[in-house]
Amino acid sequence: MATLKLALLPAKANKDGKIKIRIAVSHKQETCYIVTRFTVDSTAQFKNGQVVKRSDASQINMKLRHMLNDYQERLDAISNQRLYTCKQLKDIIVNSSVSKEDATFQSVCKKYISELEEESRSGYAKLLERNNRYFTEYTNGNILLHDITPILIENYARFLRVKKGIGDTTVGMMMSHTRTIINRGVKQQLVRYEVHPFINYTISASRVREVDLSIEAFNKIRLAEPKEKKLRVAHDLFCLSFYLGGINLIDLLQINFKDADMLEYVRTKSRNTTNGKKTICFSIPNQAKEIISTWMNRNTGRLDFGYKFSYQNFSRYVTRSLATLAKHLEINEKVIYYSARKSFAQYASEIGIPDGIIDYCLGHSDKSRGVIRYYTKIRQKQADMAISRVIDYVNNPSKYKEYIELRKDIMLIHI
Repeated sequence: MATLKLALLPAKANKDGKIKIRIAVSHKQETCYIVTRFTVDSTAQFKNGQVVKRSDASQINMKLRHMLNDYQERLDAISNQRLYTCKQLKDIIVNSSVSKEDATFQSVCKKYISELEEESRSGYAKLLERNNRYFTEYTNGNILLHDITPILIENYARFLRVKKGIGDTTVGMMMSHTRTIINRGVKQQLVRYEVHPFINYTISASRVREVDLSIEAFNKIRLAEPKEKKLRVAHDLFCLSFYLGGINLIDLLQINFKDADMLEYVRTKSRNTTNGKKTICFSIPNQAKEIISTWMNRNTGRLDFGYKFSYQNFSRYVTRSLATLAKHLEINEKVIYYSARKSFAQYASEIGIPDGIIDYCLGHSDKSRGVIRYYTKIRQKQADMAISRVIDYVNNPSKYKEYIELRKDIMLIHI
């Protein structure tokens, strides 16, 4: 069972030397902390969970005891504590400050958006905020979680299609965000449904973006030597993504390449969403090192193109520049930064690299790969070999032509 107690963390003292009193949540041999607004001047003013040697000690202790009792009641209300991690329990008792009777879709959504922004996941936060606006427009204001019914969900999807004129793909995304907030309310025990609102509504799977390139189109970009700076930046970032196993732009721009022969990172997209950090690790190919040395800031070790854009604006800048480059090279296929990632995966699959290794390079979740994934691990050496093989394929596509054709024939036989 989880326990609560008052505690100090002297190592996290404020700049003025004062130390905030925290509530320690201990569960499954882990401890998380809830920060209170109360502080002491030093460790000497806190003993055995009590504030001492202060004129206002009794008042602070009374307020802390009331706060601790409140959190304890919330903790005791969680019937299946063993199902949660320590952090999940902490989040539940902190976020359940809104009573079950007053919990609304909008309050749960805004709280989650705030948490995402604190974790620098602003992109996802904006998508939730947009859906929250549409949902609030449909419901004509705040709506209690327990008042959301299967019929309301079906009618909201119809509202998005008919009134807002949104396409099926975006509707699916909006409905997925709606379900996320409802499930969050259930998980935090703010609401309990006898019949879940989404029981009758099926969210269609998102269409896979067909933006991988033919070998011919890809090599046109790879071998290009543009003179204009914006085209060189777009070209080099595109090639870097490919050489580094399809790395996303947001992750690429955060990496310190100083004196690095090995790339090791956790995808921003999955950093705060998966259980445990899925670290991607492989050697940096020589082709990537050449590009990195051109743009790396010698002080920070990060790529520096001399711009002061926000990430969102820089991403748009790269997208527009890649489109211009493709036009100059007379490429008729759609070219975006993501094309490098998709092309890497496609080429790796064509030359027979196992799905598990491709997933490792891309940083994909392996939860859908079956039980065997829990007993085997993709090693760095395998990722190195895969990336090296894919680079060799685009350099010498004719060398693999016979193998690819044979593999296609074998696959047709098994269909």
